[in-house]
Amino acid sequence: MNPLNTTPAYHTSAAMQGFHAEFKNLDDYIRVITDRIWEGRQIETIRDYYSDPCGVITPAGATTDVQSVIDGTKATLAQFPDRRLLAEDVIEAGDAQTGFLSSHRIISTMTHLGDGNFGKATGKKIHVRTVADCVCKDNRIVHEWLVRDQGAIALAVGSTPQEMAKQWLAARSKPLLPQRLSAAPIWWRNPMSNSPVAQSYAVSVGQMLTGKAVDITLYDEAACHMGPVNSTHYGRQEIQGFYASIARSISASSYEIESITFMPASSSAGRPPRVALRWRLKGQHTGVGRYSAEARNQLDILGINHAEFVKINNTWQVHREWVLIDDVAVWMQVLDNTASQK
Repeated sequence: MNPLNTTPAYHTSAAMQGFHAEFKNLDDYIRVITDRIWEGRQIETIRDYYSDPCGVITPAGATTDVQSVIDGTKATLAQFPDRRLLAEDVIEAGDAQTGFLSSHRIISTMTHLGDGNFGKATGKKIHVRTVADCVCKDNRIVHEWLVRDQGAIALAVGSTPQEMAKQWLAARSKPLLPQRLSAAPIWWRNPMSNSPVAQSYAVSVGQMLTGKAVDITLYDEAACHMGPVNSTHYGRQEIQGFYASIARSISASSYEIESITFMPASSSAGRPPRVALRWRLKGQHTGVGRYSAEARNQLDILGINHAEFVKINNTWQVHREWVLIDDVAVWMQVLDNTASQK
């Protein structure tokens, strides 16, 4: 346990300068504090591990203060009191001096036991994936981009992402918040890996999202893709079909790469090369495709991808891929009647 009631000792080594000495590296830091806050239900320790202010950007808006992080955590646990956060991976970049970025992929198991924004308690068992991109410096998270598969929760409790979006829009007292309400610290620069593997992957994802021709051999023939609403796609054709369904829904004006994080293969840890990619797709809703409805609004979709690669015939190909998009938040943009008045 972290002796929070004593004067902490900090690292003197350059690797984790400014972080408490109990943390061996960034991976350890992220996993330990997540375990304390969620598994240990030490919610007030959020004040020790998050700066205040701390911008948290989600696909539906943003907050700027640490109290909002605490309130959001309590609200989630009120509905899902047995929620667990099982760490699947931490893909990282940066250093203690300039700031780290951790892209933390989590699968949560939980039961819908309390009333809240997902409706009356249903008792349903739920599995939901989340990716949190956190800027970490001096023992604290100072900025965060968070994408949770809210659509998977909606389906699990007997609703749909579209119906849940309607309910959330009706409950709002003001229009949807702009997604970039809270800017990252002025000193922060998102990592942009120059690895050919990472660069090729980022470009190919953009080509598929914008409906352009792409060399699908970037993917292993037996690739497995885990997408929104707990969907799974196998092989090149199904994966390309997933991206094409999004591309049909939006006449893209821009595809922005916000960050590319690359971790090379590690023989000691038995890990293949991995990439974390955070992106934004902007454009006019078309009314067809994945988000088929009356075309009305401009869309701004925030996504985070994780990918693992395998080497086949001396070429790195995507073997497993995770794509995090909040379908409820996208549907809120599609259905927002106030959007045209802004």
